[in-house]
Amino acid sequence: MRLLLADDQALFRTGLARLLDEDPRVHVVAEAANGQEAIAKANELRPDVIVMDVRMPNMDGIEAMQRIAATQPGIKVLFLSSFETTGSVLHALKNGASGYVLKDSMPEAIIASILAVDSGEQVLSRAVADRVVELAVGGGPPKERFDGLTPRELEILKQVATGLSNKQIAYRLKISEKTVRNHVSHIYEKIGVVDRSQAAVYAVRKGLIEL
Repeated sequence: MRLLLADDQALFRTGLARLLDEDPRVHVVAEAANGQEAIAKANELRPDVIVMDVRMPNMDGIEAMQRIAATQPGIKVLFLSSFETTGSVLHALKNGASGYVLKDSMPEAIIASILAVDSGEQVLSRAVADRVVELAVGGGPPKERFDGLTPRELEILKQVATGLSNKQIAYRLKISEKTVRNHVSHIYEKIGVVDRSQAAVYAVRKGLIEL
């Protein structure tokens, strides 16, 4: 099975490549340090599976996966990352990821996950799966259910979701527009979205607002 590794942490990436090359079932054809490199090497080499981090410079893993899928729909993507927010996990899975595994998994578990993805299965680390199920049934403490958003961030998210601009939110809350922008940026990062429409979908799904 031909594999492409994409991770901006060089030490982790090269160490994983050496580990995988010891397994006769896996052949690492190339490494990439960011999303743009992953796209270029995927188009050139057409690997069977890409093992990719979510957060990388220049372009994150989810956007890179979407662009690769547009030209190479047969390539499967397994995200191997430190634990992200539940929103990031769901965003990855909804956009075509075949799995999401944590970097602190045992080596044999990572290899098993790669082989499972190559055979057409979808895999999740236990901790990731537990969070996804918890979200689906609406369980967990409020802070966990809302991916660590503070009360102020929840307040701003609700207003973003109803279509208010940063300037309008700033006026209502009697804070500066720059402060609102900073809050919105933190909200996006915590819940794993990239624009206001995705934030609105998140707010509706979480029951923060009703349509």
